[in-house]
Amino acid sequence: MATRRPLQLDPVETSLRDGTPVRVRRIRPDDKELLVEGFRRLSDESRYRRFMAPVNELSDDQLVYLTELDFVGHFAWVAVRADRAGEGLGVARYVRIDGEPEVAEAAITVIDDYQGRGLGVLLLGMLAAAAWSAGITTFRAFVLEENEPMRDLLAQFGARVAYDSPGVVRIDVPLDPALLPDSPAARVLKASAAHVLETRARIPM
Repeated sequence: MATRRPLQLDPVETSLRDGTPVRVRRIRPDDKELLVEGFRRLSDESRYRRFMAPVNELSDDQLVYLTELDFVGHFAWVAVRADRAGEGLGVARYVRIDGEPEVAEAAITVIDDYQGRGLGVLLLGMLAAAAWSAGITTFRAFVLEENEPMRDLLAQFGARVAYDSPGVVRIDVPLDPALLPDSPAARVLKASAAHVLETRARIPM
């Protein structure tokens, strides 16, 4: 059911493909240092792919924007090691688009050491579950045309691709489970989303 109340979802503890224990929870205002440290562990290429511009550090204003959310139009999960809570591994967030309340711009960042272990798909599945709970039916991502790993990943979810500007493509991903193809990544996404939805049930009245 769609809601415009702050979205409350329980943390999820699971393991990556290699057995790494992971805890995924809503981001908090006191996660600023966690984001700063995680940003330092991103390669220049990963930073460029995320921000589509050279970025050397996060400003105070950016840290406020990234951690102090309303959880209505702006929602974010943060992944940390379950056995080392101070070690951030990745962030997934969506921001509802003005004028298109059922569409949200989505972004996922995973530090380089944990890329290729299944964390990105896990975060995407959990983000999809949160968005679906909030009445969002489509994720929109703006991706560098050269970012083939992300484009290949989103293609597994039946993404629609259009050119946005020189070097940048706009990718729309449907969140309705019935519209997702039967691909390995889509099956993981569905399982992750189902787990979140089964354990949610805390929307403030």
